[in-house]
Amino acid sequence: MLKLNQVHTDIGGLHIIQDVSLEINKGEFVALLGSNGAGKTTLFRTISGVLKPRSGSVEFNGTPIHKMAVHKIVEMGLILCPQGRQLFPELTVQKNLMLGAFPLRGDKKRIQKNLDKVYSLFPILRERSGQEAGTFSGGEQQMLAIARSLMSEPKMLLLDEPSLGLAPLIVKQIGEVIAEINHEMDTTVFLSEQNANMALTITDRGYVLESGCCVLSGNSADLRNDEKVRKAYIGA
Repeated sequence: MLKLNQVHTDIGGLHIIQDVSLEINKGEFVALLGSNGAGKTTLFRTISGVLKPRSGSVEFNGTPIHKMAVHKIVEMGLILCPQGRQLFPELTVQKNLMLGAFPLRGDKKRIQKNLDKVYSLFPILRERSGQEAGTFSGGEQQMLAIARSLMSEPKMLLLDEPSLGLAPLIVKQIGEVIAEINHEMDTTVFLSEQNANMALTITDRGYVLESGCCVLSGNSADLRNDEKVRKAYIGA
């Protein structure tokens, strides 16, 4: 479904992503692990078209997308839920969600169906649909950010650091919902995380990024037991 071949990406003259190749199949739940500054966000922005690679290729469902406009990539069903949530704080929950449904504009039935779906995933959003997003807690804002991403019916969802800055109980809840999105909504999920323990508990397999290079890959259980991964990201 997603294929990266020898991707290199620069930012401001700095070589951030270096020769990354990876593949994700339809229906998989895959983790991208790495410390702060490893290049995870840059890689996700490259995949989603926000950044253009210096060289290499990105394919989605067999179509090269690395030179494609971002809105065209979104219309193909590849959606990025960005790090830091990036909501519109002065808009209500409902209006933030409707912005996520922009690719479906004009199809009121599909939009309402998706709205009902995300409200069932996150009941608190239905209860507070008229409340400004900026008044929410960090965990509630992350729920809203994920829900907004689901409004456009993604075939693949890129989740960039959804647990960042959240309390352990909220992280557990978010992880359970992401797993449900993957299993029950037939959505392929690529999850970027520093929280390796959480990520490797809920995903099928993963890649480890260090200094912009993919240095390790394997199924999640094996990575969880890998000594290098445990020392760097989980703790002995």
